[in-house]
Amino acid sequence: MFVKPDYNLKRIYDINLEELKQSGIKGMLFDLDSTLMASKSAQYSQEILDWLSIVRKDFFIGVVSNNKNPDYIEKVRQISDFPLLFDAGKPRIKRVSAFLNEHGLNPKECVLVGDRPLTDIICGQRLGCKTILVDSITADSEAKIVRFVRFLERLSVSP
Repeated sequence: MFVKPDYNLKRIYDINLEELKQSGIKGMLFDLDSTLMASKSAQYSQEILDWLSIVRKDFFIGVVSNNKNPDYIEKVRQISDFPLLFDAGKPRIKRVSAFLNEHGLNPKECVLVGDRPLTDIICGQRLGCKTILVDSITADSEAKIVRFVRFLERLSVSP
């Protein structure tokens, strides 16, 4: 089975916000760990915060994460000023769909951005969202075994 995201980008900063806006996108849903912050760090970099302030001018921002750790979730909630959904169950869509409904968002007007094809991208596709696959925000410093697992998972991505 091949997974084909609408966009396959190296970095989150490579997302063409103007193109998304012109195509009718109103909401951007982001995976959290390895997409917006280093995995399990509970910290946004200043670069990400600055970029999100630009995104926020034209788009709804929401985070959909599979993380279930209560202590971690609380730390992230304290530093986030946008809606968050934890224990999302991606690639299943039930909880993410309810999150979209709660915020008055039509999946066809949203994009789901994440670093994992088999969770983030499949979830976005099943919802009817556009999808953007990005490399891990910490790709340059990840352990070799993590990079290898990511390589294996990306074999499912259609060129």
